Amino acid sequence: MESLFGTINVRDLLSAEDLSDPNSPLSAPDLRLLIHRLESHSLQIRSQVQSYLISHQNDFQNLFSLCNDAVFQTNQVYDDVAGILRLLSDNPIDVEVRTVVEEMKAKKEELRVKTELLGLVKSVVGVNQRLESVREGLKNGRLQFAAQGLKELKVALRIRDDDSVGGDDIEPLVYGLLRKEWFQCFEEIQRVLVKIMEKAVRFDGGLNQVEVKYHLEVDNANGIKLQAVLEAMDEVDILEYGLAKVADLMIKHVISSFVNCERPVSFVEEFNQESAVLKIVTSVNSKPEYLDGEFLYSGIVLFVKFISRSICFQNSSWIRCFGRLTWPRISELIISSFLSKVVPTDASKLPDFQKIVKCASDFETALKELLFISASDDKDNRLSNFAENVEVHFAFKKKTEILSKARSLLLECDFSIPQEYTRDSSFWKNDGTSIQSFSHVVDLLFLSERFLVSKAAKQLMELVHQTLQDVCLSSTRVALEFYHAARDAILLYEVVVPVKLERQLDGINQVAVLMHNDCLYLSQEILGFAFEYRTDFPSSMKEHAVFVDLAPRYQLLAEEILQRQVHLVIHNLKEALAGADGFQNTHQMQQFESAKFSIDQVVFILEKVHIIWEPLLLPSTYKKSMFTVLESVFSIITRDILLLDDIAADETLQLQRLILIMLENLSSLFESLTMGDQNLHEFSVGSLDDHIPSLRKIRKLSELLDMPLRSITSSWENNDLLSCGFTITEMEDFIKAIFADSPLRKDCLWRIQNASF
Repeated sequence: MESLFGTINVRDLLSAEDLSDPNSPLSAPDLRLLIHRLESHSLQIRSQVQSYLISHQNDFQNLFSLCNDAVFQTNQVYDDVAGILRLLSDNPIDVEVRTVVEEMKAKKEELRVKTELLGLVKSVVGVNQRLESVREGLKNGRLQFAAQGLKELKVALRIRDDDSVGGDDIEPLVYGLLRKEWFQCFEEIQRVLVKIMEKAVRFDGGLNQVEVKYHLEVDNANGIKLQAVLEAMDEVDILEYGLAKVADLMIKHVISSFVNCERPVSFVEEFNQESAVLKIVTSVNSKPEYLDGEFLYSGIVLFVKFISRSICFQNSSWIRCFGRLTWPRISELIISSFLSKVVPTDASKLPDFQKIVKCASDFETALKELLFISASDDKDNRLSNFAENVEVHFAFKKKTEILSKARSLLLECDFSIPQEYTRDSSFWKNDGTSIQSFSHVVDLLFLSERFLVSKAAKQLMELVHQTLQDVCLSSTRVALEFYHAARDAILLYEVVVPVKLERQLDGINQVAVLMHNDCLYLSQEILGFAFEYRTDFPSSMKEHAVFVDLAPRYQLLAEEILQRQVHLVIHNLKEALAGADGFQNTHQMQQFESAKFSIDQVVFILEKVHIIWEPLLLPSTYKKSMFTVLESVFSIITRDILLLDDIAADETLQLQRLILIMLENLSSLFESLTMGDQNLHEFSVGSLDDHIPSLRKIRKLSELLDMPLRSITSSWENNDLLSCGFTITEMEDFIKAIFADSPLRKDCLWRIQNASF
């Protein structure tokens, strides 16, 4: 059948010749042929369809029959649904069904409530009966039974440890009444158990002993065991409360007497089936010396063992509970009566104190093994913590004292210098007779020289040396504090003294020079610390304890102070020379006197500096500093004279006179610079001109002021003037200022300009 309904291609019905040109129209014969062929093809299709229907007649009959049945059933369902709808509309049964369902729900809820009420009544009756049995057990001495029942009822009644009620639901009033009954039972059993404990553990003051009874008779109960009492207290969570009075009794009559006794005591234990006794036996000897505490600790360990065996029955939780009640007070007694009294007051005794620290640590370890104190809670290491903290507190206190003392001596020192102090040969002789009268003269470690320092610097360094000696004798923790104290004490000088001496540092005086010496001395001493103490430091500190970083600070501070003094001197000299008005017109009397006064001031300032510096500074430092000052002042005077553009004949003589007066008045100063020290090869006699180039120049200038023009020219050609520091410009200006214009002057100037060297 599928072939019948396929697409018919008209071109297939024509011959190939007719299709040679697809665009050409078909002719009438072609169209007739096409119609004929289509009719033939249509007849074939009709014949095939008829044949197919005949061959499948049964299938089509079944199909039509099935369709007829479906239509019939649909009509029947329609009729049934319509009947139901008519029935519902005539009689509303859904209302009746709903009513029945609601009645069933109400009956079911009523049944549930009655069931719950019945369960509640049963629970209340059961709890009440249980409470009655607890009361009865308590009366009959069945303490464990009563305690167990009370514990179970606590859970049933949802009672928390803080006496509150668990849950937020609304409860029947009867539960509140039951809880009230429970609390009454709890208070009763607590009272009974505590009363039994008081009778079980008693202190006999007459016999000076503690007796623990294992079996007791209370009211109607006979033969109550102490262990059962403790178990009952543990069940109802009142063990700590029940043991509190026992713990207080032990602290008051046993531990306090043992620790604070006037005479040595010891413990003697006695055990039998009915009781245990701990006797406190007093010796006739004098009050004991605990030394490292071993005797004290061994006695307390014996006491704890007695408690563990006779009261706690080797139960770890009971022993730990008793420890929580007694250990804070026992440790406080040991600290106040023993440890606090053996704290060392001197660093040299700290190593001995380490034995006491070890004994305390061993004692606490023994208590941990007995489960008397916690092995994991660091708070229970009270003795060890105190002993270790004592060491730290001692070190901190000592550090504070060191810094306070250092600050006080720095603030109180007036930095005065003995009037009779001088750097003369008699003072510096090596027999020590003169040196002993000046305790502040020190030897420099790395310069092989000595000079005067302030009392503050000397005492500060003595304090630092003592502190470093203590570092070598102390434990690591204390040594570390002392090390920081030594560093801080050294740094205090840099902080305190420059502020205190701020005014003096702004002037030219001995105090500033003394401070320079102090800084140089401190830097030298600091460099020597490593060689003197490092090998004796605790091993853990050797790599980290350093002082060398402080030495450059004081070296720089010393140089800064010295340079500040040099600049102040040069500044004052410049101000003095400013009054000379550039040495102009000195042939006039008033101008000459003014210039001479300026020169006198310069000499006075230089002599003052000479008097201040020479006795205090190291010879090499003194000479270097003075060379700098003299170079500056001579350069200024030489420059001012050479800048004069017109110098009269009389004026040259006056200028020469001023220079000679100045040099003559400074002869003692020059002598101090050439005199000297065999060790100072750098500053040999006759080398002043080498260290003060302007001195040679000003001397030569004084000669030039009285020298003929030809001689000046010859000196220049001989390279004499050039070697003294004169330049060709200075010489040309100098000649033009002194000599009038003439052929000779022109010739000399030409010779100077064309001189070859």
